[in-house]
Amino acid sequence: MRRSDQRKEAVFALYQRDVTERELADVLEGAKPFTRELAEGADAHLDAIDAEISSLSKGWTIDRMAPLDRAVLRIALFELHHSVAVPAEIAIDEAVGLAAEFCGADAPGFVNGILGAAAREAGVAT
Repeated sequence: MRRSDQRKEAVFALYQRDVTERELADVLEGAKPFTRELAEGADAHLDAIDAEISSLSKGWTIDRMAPLDRAVLRIALFELHHSVAVPAEIAIDEAVGLAAEFCGADAPGFVNGILGAAAREAGVAT
């Protein structure tokens, strides 16, 4: 299974956890290693990631965002800050692609804006 597919599965795992309130471990049962790494990593850093999303999203609170948009941002920010194997531009491009495919019409621009700002603040080349 390609990393892109596993990234999508990680996004949907976080989404399912948020909307069903099931345990992440249950949602990830049988998941591939990269899917687990992303979802569990994002979950482990959830408070810091959500604080960053909140600080970068002008006029939006984390609770007002669509759950799927939040999940896309959480996985991408985890990759951006904690994955040395994934270049920033790949993490951002994949997240924007997922937002374009599965989220609302405004989501790709919103996701790109948040992640671009996060990359600039972190001094990460995109």
